[in-house]
Amino acid sequence: MIRVEELTYKVGNRKLVDGLSFEAHSGEMLAVLGANGAGKSTLMKLLCREIRPSAGKVFIKGKELMNYRLEDLAKARAVLSQHNTLSVSFVVDELVMMGRYPHFDQKPASNDFGVVRRVMQDTGISHLSGRDYNTLSGGEQQRVQLARVIAQVYDNPNACLLLDEPTNGLDIQFQQQIMVLARKLADKGYCVICILHDINYASRFADRILMLKNGKKVAEGMPVEVINCDNIHETFSIKVKLMACEDYNCPLVIPATSVS
Repeated sequence: MIRVEELTYKVGNRKLVDGLSFEAHSGEMLAVLGANGAGKSTLMKLLCREIRPSAGKVFIKGKELMNYRLEDLAKARAVLSQHNTLSVSFVVDELVMMGRYPHFDQKPASNDFGVVRRVMQDTGISHLSGRDYNTLSGGEQQRVQLARVIAQVYDNPNACLLLDEPTNGLDIQFQQQIMVLARKLADKGYCVICILHDINYASRFADRILMLKNGKKVAEGMPVEVINCDNIHETFSIKVKLMACEDYNCPLVIPATSVS
């Protein structure tokens, strides 16, 4: 679905992303982990075509990202940004309908209204339909934004969803709800790339994990393959303990008392 080849992004003499290569496939969630400054957000901007790479290429469905027309790209991938502040007030169903804008010229069709209803049901926000977005809690707003993103590519189950720290600032209940929704989307066939800070959420929900440091790959593979003390220390500069958990295929990560 997405192929990244020797991707590099430089600011001055500093490489924020440095020769990065990986693939993300349909029907799976790839979690990207790394400390602050590891290059995660820069990588997401490159995948979104928000910025142009200094070198290397990104392919979606075998076609180079830079060769997509914007209207075609909008139907092939959707992006949940880290910050979604609105200066203008919208009610929830209007905001979710914004995800359908690439699919109609002036007025939404009956299919567009149907998609909005279905994604609001799937994300558990139907009861918020007539509410002002700015009156919602942070967790409710994040689910509304996720519904908008899903609506954008609802007609294309082979599309890619790029989620930039979707659990940031949320309490544990809403974090869990967002991750469950992201997992369900991958199970439906979407290619989901999710930037996370929480190693245990990545282990629990992702099919594969990409670990970054200073814009370079530290490790890539299934959680059980890459979640170990050495990789975590290399990535986050912290010592951890691993605790076996019978309900999961990967150990629970617990920070050790010493951080170095």
